[in-house]
Amino acid sequence: MAEIRLTNTMTRTKEVFTPLDPKNVRMYVCGPTVYDRAHLGNARPVVVFDVLFRLLREVYGAGHVTYVRNFTDVDDKINARAARDGRDIRDITDETIGWYHEDMDALGTLRPTFEPRATEHIGQMIAMIEGLIASGHAYEAEGHVLFAVESYEGYGRLSGRSVEDMIAGARVEVAPYKRNPMDFVLWKPSSEDLPGWESPWGRGRPGWHIECSAMSKEILGESFDIHGGGNDLMFPHHENEIAQSCCAAPGAGFARVWLHNEMLQVEGKKMSKSLGNFFTVRDLLEKGVPGEVIRFVFLGTHYRSPMDWTAEKAKQAQETLKVWFQVTSGEQADPYGLFSVLPSLKNDLNTPEAIHMLHQLAAAGKGAQLKAAMDFLGLQPSGDWWISSSREGLVGGLASRISWSGSLSPELQNRLLGLAHRLGELRAEAQRTKQFTDVDALRNALVGSGVEVRVTTSGVELSPTREFDPAKLEGLGG
Repeated sequence: MAEIRLTNTMTRTKEVFTPLDPKNVRMYVCGPTVYDRAHLGNARPVVVFDVLFRLLREVYGAGHVTYVRNFTDVDDKINARAARDGRDIRDITDETIGWYHEDMDALGTLRPTFEPRATEHIGQMIAMIEGLIASGHAYEAEGHVLFAVESYEGYGRLSGRSVEDMIAGARVEVAPYKRNPMDFVLWKPSSEDLPGWESPWGRGRPGWHIECSAMSKEILGESFDIHGGGNDLMFPHHENEIAQSCCAAPGAGFARVWLHNEMLQVEGKKMSKSLGNFFTVRDLLEKGVPGEVIRFVFLGTHYRSPMDWTAEKAKQAQETLKVWFQVTSGEQADPYGLFSVLPSLKNDLNTPEAIHMLHQLAAAGKGAQLKAAMDFLGLQPSGDWWISSSREGLVGGLASRISWSGSLSPELQNRLLGLAHRLGELRAEAQRTKQFTDVDALRNALVGSGVEVRVTTSGVELSPTREFDPAKLEGLGG
């Protein structure tokens, strides 16, 4: 069986994944700051690392994989929301975590093994900060504790930038108590109207970066296998995590493999409230876009490529899934279908290639195998929106449909749909090459088997007649 290969951001190469302990594979992914609904861009890493979680569980066993995704529930944005709404901070974070679970569940994602909250690990953060001060990697200044970036020689390795380049290109807080502009906050003072905890440096709250280092260490240990997140977190968040974690546990190495997904656009533009193209996952769900359709669109783009969400992609995804759910309805999953997509996923989570394999299974009428592969990829129906008296899908933007008045077995339905797809593909190619021999041959063969064929500018429709003879379909491409 092929090995899992992943592109390690740290080394910028695709590497064979070798866990520290195959019986205890460990992954940490940075989670949300919980003050509002998750927007569509927030959902992309959730789906990406859900696929990886599923793959690791399949290869190493569900009981041998630990997936941690945190909740940041202490943050200035949360404080601002509480002040604006006149609400208790815990009420806001509890509500938002509930929303997050609802929306991510709707996308077919599995819950991580652990979902730690930052406020439940303040003691671990204070202990790590104390250790960094004792070893000379951090210092106290005016009620703040800051990490001394110059004390860690490897700073900038993940993002591939020097400290000088980072200072020139980054927005850094200018503060007189900093020894270096790039030094970042580990602990900061809190006024009485803000959340705070007692510490050796006075009442205060943690900086953002220390949270993930403390929680990952507490649950996964000083060394673990995979750390992931969006590439917008690479600097400064992940760079700072590495510095403080490696200095807190010299020689441990922290995370061995770093994975980053690219960002999401909407209709070719960066998602922005000012452009009017900003929306949450809940917005789409309430407009009738099923969660599995959102997931399907995400899977159609490789995680290391920018993803462009478009209304047309969502429409095509919904039409394709409608066909596939009909094809697989009532089928018992055949595990062989899972094996058809595993090689693609093991090759750096190549989900577009896996989706292509699903198309092939559907076209070949292999409903039981298609069901197994779809279940593994988290593509399961969330309702009955897909139920119809006909089956249809898109090939190159053209509709392919089968309709019937009598009784057809699921196998025959799948077979005919595959042939409709094939005829549509041949027709599209013939329009380009002006060679219609293959189109005419398949059309004549279908008619000869008792299938009425309608080919229009909008697509292909096959309708079995009373003279339909399934045996005559044998040997036809599809």
